[in-house]
Amino acid sequence: MVIDGRRGVKEAFPDIPIQMCQFHQLRIITRYLTTRPKLEAGQELRAIALLLVAKTEAEFTRLLAGWYVKWNEFLKKKTIDVENGRWRYTHRRLRSAYFSFTRNLPYLFTYEKHPLLNIPKTTNCVEGVFSHVKTALRVHRGLVEKRKKKVIDFLLRPPE
Repeated sequence: MVIDGRRGVKEAFPDIPIQMCQFHQLRIITRYLTTRPKLEAGQELRAIALLLVAKTEAEFTRLLAGWYVKWNEFLKKKTIDVENGRWRYTHRRLRSAYFSFTRNLPYLFTYEKHPLLNIPKTTNCVEGVFSHVKTALRVHRGLVEKRKKKVIDFLLRPPE
């Protein structure tokens, strides 16, 4: 099963190999870092992120671990909020990007662990099917929910 990062799917199907879509992981990282990070640490993490599709799990894990060793102290920096006196991490978005990788790493290379299943790296093929369904639903504007379900059922499972 290839997922786009939605939580709960992994718990709902514990016996099925789960592949996190590498494209969606890159989009998550881009959301945190932007396409042009200003900080050197962010630039390096983005460069590593862009290598995701070209590296094996071992190579990518090594790159990510090396980045963390280099920037560990930087990620731990804290800032005290002058209004309420509480502290927060100074580089929250950078931390979020890195920890998103570490949280999803076990699912980013499932296709390598199960080569006989031919699991794709991305949800690309599924997105094409859903875009077709969405287009069909847009053409038939005003359908009640019951009819929409029938259209979707027909498009996904045509009659034999």
